[in-house]
Amino acid sequence: MAPRENPPFRADHVGSLLRPTRLLEARQRRATGEIEAGELRAIEDDAIRDVVRMQREVGLRSATDGEFRRTSWHMDFIYRLGGVHPTDEKIQVHFRNAGGELDFESAALAIDGPVRLNETIFGDDFSFLASTVEPGITPKLTIPSPSMVHYRGGMAAIDPAVYPDHEQFWADLSAAYAEQVRRVAALGCRYLQLDDTSLAYLNDPAQRRLLTERGDDADHQHLRYIKQINAAIADRPAGLNVTTHMCRGNFRSSWAAEGGYDFVAEALFSELAVDGFFLEFDDDRSGGFAPLRFVPPGKMVVLGLVTTKRGELESKDTLKRRIDEASKYVPLEQICLSPQCGFSSTVEGNVLTYDEEVAKLRLIVETAEEVWG
Repeated sequence: MAPRENPPFRADHVGSLLRPTRLLEARQRRATGEIEAGELRAIEDDAIRDVVRMQREVGLRSATDGEFRRTSWHMDFIYRLGGVHPTDEKIQVHFRNAGGELDFESAALAIDGPVRLNETIFGDDFSFLASTVEPGITPKLTIPSPSMVHYRGGMAAIDPAVYPDHEQFWADLSAAYAEQVRRVAALGCRYLQLDDTSLAYLNDPAQRRLLTERGDDADHQHLRYIKQINAAIADRPAGLNVTTHMCRGNFRSSWAAEGGYDFVAEALFSELAVDGFFLEFDDDRSGGFAPLRFVPPGKMVVLGLVTTKRGELESKDTLKRRIDEASKYVPLEQICLSPQCGFSSTVEGNVLTYDEEVAKLRLIVETAEEVWG
């Protein structure tokens, strides 16, 4: 089978990577005022050069900066949108893992002004990443999808004095994202990923119940999100490949939601106007492959079969068998392979070692080569 020239690639990964100890120490020293912002950025630069080199050496054709400059995969972006601010209130997200339960706490957000783009968010970060990759490697920028601005607080987070008409909020949100898409494309970005937990969470009846209790239309929320993402990327420049990644939570090897993609699948796969879907399929809580029957011709499915939540290495035979199972619902030429999520969606990272992370990425590359050539 001919190799893919455009993203997503046969062997790919979601984005975040384990932060090296020296970077974590530098972030702590910056937080206590021991070093200046410029010194921290120089340490980040060196760590990113190293992790880009690692991605090339394992054989990946795309590279991210590991999200090394962020504390979390989404809030660092969202708080930089005009009109969006953290509040003194706290949001608690309940996570589970094989060993028990834990909670993640972050500041709530308030939409207290018109949503707008005041700056090219992560623009300098992408430009630095692009300067570090060698020919033949595509730099990938990951940002949270527009859905995440709403999902964290719902309509209750929106000041009614600013948005008495909620349709104007949605229009402004998509317009801000459309401008971000245009600007990063102007910087040379050809691979943009919209990370979105909401479209996976909504498959979980417990999550839909939480949304209903706060006053949202949980049964139709995914349709609104699909509509707004499509509006955000409708005018993307030619040559910009856009994917979305959907998972059920990823914090210190734990998850927040369960359930297959069945509830959102038909609308999601047939209507969302992205070029590819990164989908989590690392264990039973992600459901089966049957929802992939709704994926139309030409759209790529990146199977997240390799877990980032533990260090144990999957077998190639198991991965190949599962790829074969998925190909009963979507053609093999529309399938790629990746981890099910990032390795470090928050600065803390998942519970595995750097060597285990590298081994998993190398496994993905080798398996993809054996399956697709």
